[in-house]
Amino acid sequence: MSLSSMWRWRRPRAERRYPDPLTAHQLWMVSLSAPVSRDRSASRTTLYPFTRIDDDSARSWLAEQWEITSREVLVGRLDGLSRSGYRARAQQLLGVSTLAWDAALYVDIARLGFGCGMITEAETWTALKNIVPSVVRTYGSWREYADHYLLGRTVWRDGLRGTQDAAAPAPQSAADAHLSALLDPANRASPWNLAPWDTISHPDRAR
Repeated sequence: MSLSSMWRWRRPRAERRYPDPLTAHQLWMVSLSAPVSRDRSASRTTLYPFTRIDDDSARSWLAEQWEITSREVLVGRLDGLSRSGYRARAQQLLGVSTLAWDAALYVDIARLGFGCGMITEAETWTALKNIVPSVVRTYGSWREYADHYLLGRTVWRDGLRGTQDAAAPAPQSAADAHLSALLDPANRASPWNLAPWDTISHPDRAR
């Protein structure tokens, strides 16, 4: 194990800082970002984006992957994803508006912004609630959501061709396998099984 890995595992678990379990609706909203991160350090059952407290990694990821270094830039990026994002290009190329891709990125960025203190916990929940109506109107299941996420990812990858970032994304096969695991009904760790699609359409409850 590397020194960096040893240091990561010595950090306190996210639940120690945020001990209150998510409600059913909260888990559903957090689960919109489940397709984005396949890293073992990612948390899919807390608002905090990592299983262990690592505010610096949240800040670094926003800066390196999104060029987000301030609250103002973060809010602007979230606004752009909520209004149009990458789905305008998908609509042009495929005739399909891949809202799921933008929604997953939106929730992921909001959680990272919370993770490094750019926005508060209350502001993060408000941001997540804002994306829910359009997602619920558009999809009827996690499978539909996953299918459109993959379509959006394909359009995004194609847009990187010929750029210096072209080799950065993981292979499509890795994304396919990750989505398959999330959709597997036998996967008890999948947040999509813990919070089925229709959860958000029923009254909220404690878990």
